[in-house]
Amino acid sequence: MSVYEKVVSYIKTYPGGIAWRVKKHSKIIEEHLNPGEEIIFIFCGQKALNLLDIFSTCIVTITNKRLLVAQKRLFWGYRLISITPDMYNDLTVYSGILWGRVTIDTVKELINVSKLSKKALDTIETEISEYMIKEKQKYKTNEDET
Repeated sequence: MSVYEKVVSYIKTYPGGIAWRVKKHSKIIEEHLNPGEEIIFIFCGQKALNLLDIFSTCIVTITNKRLLVAQKRLFWGYRLISITPDMYNDLTVYSGILWGRVTIDTVKELINVSKLSKKALDTIETEISEYMIKEKQKYKTNEDET
């Protein structure tokens, strides 16, 4: 199943969020997947906190090696954020009247993904938290050995 098909499956499973141009964003993820890297979970929303900004769609992908946030810019270029488990700090979930939001706290920055379907918030939190807990344990055992 392609990245785009997985995003469409997410949108059908959790309707109500706002996401545009997901095919373009999916291509960015496909370009940057490394050999042997498999997608565990994928979701899409707006990479902005402003309620009026609905043109900042991004795709967040959890792979077996890292977390990727891809955003194809409107006219030229793109933005890709790669978060390895050692750079991950915390996850915050907000549920509002219409939509939800997750904030991924990393060592360098806060990544806000908003206008998510409220039904998807539990799944997103579980997928990210479970993955990061499992992967951070591997990093701790590697540090203990040295």
